[in-house]
Amino acid sequence: MKYVFPENFLWGTATSAYQVEGNNDKSDMWVEEYSEGSPYKDYSGNAVDHYHLYKQDIELMASLGLKSYRFSIEWSRIEPEQGVYSEEEINHYRDVIKVCYENNIIPVVTMMHFTSPQWLMKIGGWKNPKTADLFANYCEVVFKDLGREIPYVLTMNEVNLPVMLKELFINMNFIPPVGVDAKSWTAPGWRESAAQKCGTTIDQYFTFHMASDEASLEIVKAREVIKKINPATKVGLSLALPEIQSIEGGEEQSAKVWHDYFGQFKSVIEDDDFIGVQNYTREIYGPDGQVPLPEGTEVTAMGYEFYPEALAGTIRNVAKELNIPVLVTEHGIATNDDRRRVEFIKRGLRGLHSCIEDGIQVLGYLYWSTFDNYEWTFGYDPKFGIIGANRDTQERVVKESGRVLGEISQNNAVNTEGAYYNELYKSCY
Repeated sequence: MKYVFPENFLWGTATSAYQVEGNNDKSDMWVEEYSEGSPYKDYSGNAVDHYHLYKQDIELMASLGLKSYRFSIEWSRIEPEQGVYSEEEINHYRDVIKVCYENNIIPVVTMMHFTSPQWLMKIGGWKNPKTADLFANYCEVVFKDLGREIPYVLTMNEVNLPVMLKELFINMNFIPPVGVDAKSWTAPGWRESAAQKCGTTIDQYFTFHMASDEASLEIVKAREVIKKINPATKVGLSLALPEIQSIEGGEEQSAKVWHDYFGQFKSVIEDDDFIGVQNYTREIYGPDGQVPLPEGTEVTAMGYEFYPEALAGTIRNVAKELNIPVLVTEHGIATNDDRRRVEFIKRGLRGLHSCIEDGIQVLGYLYWSTFDNYEWTFGYDPKFGIIGANRDTQERVVKESGRVLGEISQNNAVNTEGAYYNELYKSCY
């Protein structure tokens, strides 16, 4: 069967600057990697050197047939010292955008994808109310130079992630992957080393991942300054949203979780031009909390349930409460079996198409990620990319999933017929 998508649908992939550029040594995450006792499995180092190879990489995306590329601008490159802005780095990102247009790829820009300048930690990081103005100033500088060339922008990536992490750590006794103590929600000893490397003390060291209290959540919006400079730019932010389901007796618990993940942010988002939805799996709740996965359930390399249908379920849940367009800014799977990635993409897109058929406005689908990249504390082990990268030689290797997504983009349709897909489908069941 063939599922045709709306005209001008955005087909593409996504990255974040820190995870692909390499050597973001003015960022707070860089010092965390190198701090004594750091939980980061690998150093990011050169990453996949996208900072220098962006031209070839964007040309490769275009050759596959992709039509859009979501990437982030690294705040710490633009403003390495407070109030000091780098014209050289602004010109770098200007050229990234230029190369996108030269290859008929629409840029979708993220202004902050988790990482912040080290100097921000000296003044309290994301618990300092002044950070809202500092972030807005950075956005203003970038948009005065580049705004006319940016049709879509996300002010921030996964604004709700700190809340999700806190809930998971406290309620489920997880080991925090970003180094935050689960019981007391305070920074453990290794962050003292990170604070020192930023030239500050532990009481001032407050990264974005820790911004889950009411005061810090109020500083996540820079829409006004962007709109003032270039009203034509479509502005949104993204949320990490698993599909929230419940079994009998779990309705109250699932409603609370959905409010924490999504509901409390509606007032911030409802006047945006779109919402970026980022989905990887589902969570099921019962009367005693989240229901553990049954033995034998297929999981991804990140331990998530393999459930691509969660994308459609999540978009439907969002559309019930928010009347603005949706842009799928991330949907991906970590796996070494690329056949499962193809299956994940196609099943997710079938569900996405059903949402569109039911009248939900969806602007596009950006798969996470373009490359096998640096996955924060997990290092380089998880493979999310449709393009592999040999980090010794920086050679790019296009996977079958890259060719499949490119074909979908070129045809503006998902075709679930044909020998390849039929064999793949059989192998999955």
